[in-house]
Amino acid sequence: MKLRTKYILFVSILHILALVLSYFIFRENKLLFIISEAVILVSLVIAWRLYHQLLQPLKTLMQGIEAMQDKDFSVRFRLTGQYEMDQLIQVYNQMMDELRKERTLQEQQHFFLEKLIQTSPTGIIIMDYDNNVLQMNPRAAQLMERHPFMPAVHALRSGESDIISFSGVNAYKLQKSHFIDRGFPRHFVMIEELTEEILRAEKKVYEKVIRMMAHEVNNTIGPVNSIMASTLKAAAPLGPQHASALEVAINRNHHLNAFMRNFADLVKLPPPAKKRTDLYALLRSVSTLMEARAAERSVAFTLALAPGPAPLIMADALQLEQALINIIKNSLEAITGKGAICLSAHEHGLVVSDTGAGIAPEAAENIFSPFYSTKPNGQGIGLTLVREILLNHGWAFSLETVAPGDTRFTITFR
Repeated sequence: MKLRTKYILFVSILHILALVLSYFIFRENKLLFIISEAVILVSLVIAWRLYHQLLQPLKTLMQGIEAMQDKDFSVRFRLTGQYEMDQLIQVYNQMMDELRKERTLQEQQHFFLEKLIQTSPTGIIIMDYDNNVLQMNPRAAQLMERHPFMPAVHALRSGESDIISFSGVNAYKLQKSHFIDRGFPRHFVMIEELTEEILRAEKKVYEKVIRMMAHEVNNTIGPVNSIMASTLKAAAPLGPQHASALEVAINRNHHLNAFMRNFADLVKLPPPAKKRTDLYALLRSVSTLMEARAAERSVAFTLALAPGPAPLIMADALQLEQALINIIKNSLEAITGKGAICLSAHEHGLVVSDTGAGIAPEAAENIFSPFYSTKPNGQGIGLTLVREILLNHGWAFSLETVAPGDTRFTITFR
């Protein structure tokens, strides 16, 4: 039962009892009876006015509660001139002003945070209560299309971080944390690309090592060859055996010098001189050169070009040609016995696929690292040189075994 109904019921019963009592008490005295009836009527009027004065604040309060339930914080009430009522209205208006300010501040902060997340160069993934992906910013969506991050994300616990690498080129830092939403923890993950920083630091290290090695080798080989050449001229009395040994030593020094020049070429690689290049013409030239080498190893070489006009790309033709030669050379060396290599291209990129042994899982993360090679006599600079050329062009690339007997080096122009 509502308070208003209780009040009306109470006042009605009270005044009915007063009327009945006045009738039995003053029925023999008409004057007193009339006076009592008048008093009861005045009491009814007063009770009615009190009803309106007491119930009006409750009505106002209910209107304010309804506005708060609708989250409408713009509702304000005017002062009525009644002290108690005005006190209630002032408290309500002040509370609504504070709520409106707080709501505006939260909306601004939410908008700023949402804008910051959406434009952040760091990938951000927000999980739901069951650790499923609820939301991700554009950078995270872009990275998720390129690499499978979720196994590593689920393996992390809140507060942990890890660095993972894909295809030996791209390195990313994953950091997982959580926040409290409605009393329960929700996780979020930040993905930061470290490729550029790691490659820059790595390049500084191997450039310094190569320069130091080249300096020491050159300073040693020159004088040693000179001494051996002079000795060789005077070695006739010593016999042909000693002369042959000196010639072998000189040849080995020449090989060592050529070995160091290969490393020096990696350090001295100039920035690409990009020009509009006919991609198909360049690929036909590389194909003509490598077909002969493939035939010598009983490997079928195929050039597959997409139909239509040849795409023109901005590239350093000499450097791109050298990169493709190194890639195809690696494919040839990966094939034992008969096999096949296919060089295919389209407007947005190219692929070199082979039927070789593929890439072992333990080697996948290191194939582009300087000095790393799976071949017994490999120098480990071929793919490093390819990496430098492609990175300097600003192109994306990957080397992976997608299936047994199907290894692909993919280059994407962008």
